[in-house]
Amino acid sequence: MSADTATRSPFVLALGHVRRVDRISPSFVRITFGGEDFAEFGDLGDVFDVRIKIVFPPASGVLPPLDRQSEDWWGAYLAVAEDERGSMRTYSVRELRVVGEETEVVVDFVLHLEPGLTGPASLWASAAAVGDQVFVVGPRRGRAVRSGIEYAPGAARSVLLAGDETAAPAIARILEDAPRELRGTAFIEVPTTSDILSIDAPAGVEVTWLPRAGGQAHGSLLIPAVLAHLGDADADAEVDVRDLEGDELLWETPDYSGLGEEITVADAPTDRYFWIAGESGVVTTLRRHLVKDLGVDRAQVAFMGYWRRGVAMRG
Repeated sequence: MSADTATRSPFVLALGHVRRVDRISPSFVRITFGGEDFAEFGDLGDVFDVRIKIVFPPASGVLPPLDRQSEDWWGAYLAVAEDERGSMRTYSVRELRVVGEETEVVVDFVLHLEPGLTGPASLWASAAAVGDQVFVVGPRRGRAVRSGIEYAPGAARSVLLAGDETAAPAIARILEDAPRELRGTAFIEVPTTSDILSIDAPAGVEVTWLPRAGGQAHGSLLIPAVLAHLGDADADAEVDVRDLEGDELLWETPDYSGLGEEITVADAPTDRYFWIAGESGVVTTLRRHLVKDLGVDRAQVAFMGYWRRGVAMRG
């Protein structure tokens, strides 16, 4: 790692040019971004569930004039008038690849286009075309401490991954980057059977897709499937999805609690690691069952509310 890399901001603010748009299923569109700004973007290999920020153009269609060399990208963004700065949303990297001397960042967007669920990101992705531009903020390559990755199974002998369509890209990337000897289970709830996508998972990981049908609510399949797998006696009971009060998302990892709870890291290696993400009410319900009913050690689980139904998320 060069001295310059070590002293610069851990984040890259890149101007991303749309290189390719692929409608891979009814609910997913895969968009490939490229550009010279990605030369230092991300670490190849173990991408896992790394988070990035994408800034979409405002109503004018013109991106704000952000200084991409600034060490304070967030301050630069906030300095722009709100109606000119565009919308910022958080995504997972589906693939980070090098083509020749160029780095490309691939993102799978979920198209929430139903009334009441549509946001600026879905609208942009649904009409994206080659040549369109966005800003992409992500980790700088070669940093000793990597940011934005929550997947941390440690010495766990098996994993359980669970999420809805918004978590599907992260789950796919985790499994494709995982050691081939990994064992475990993944549950992925998606809107339709046509949204079942190919994942190059380790042979020892069973991937179960749960397509909703007939207007079923988020979590109506995921919650009972996870609980049944874990032997919860209430797995067949009516799904009770309890949202957190207010607009805050649930976010708890083995070393952080958004609820302010104390987390004691287990002294001994854990047998199983849990990674659960998606709609916050669904994640909250699973948290309650795992921690309170099944006695799962808090230090074994990452619970992440990516979004909340009925709430326009920011950032």
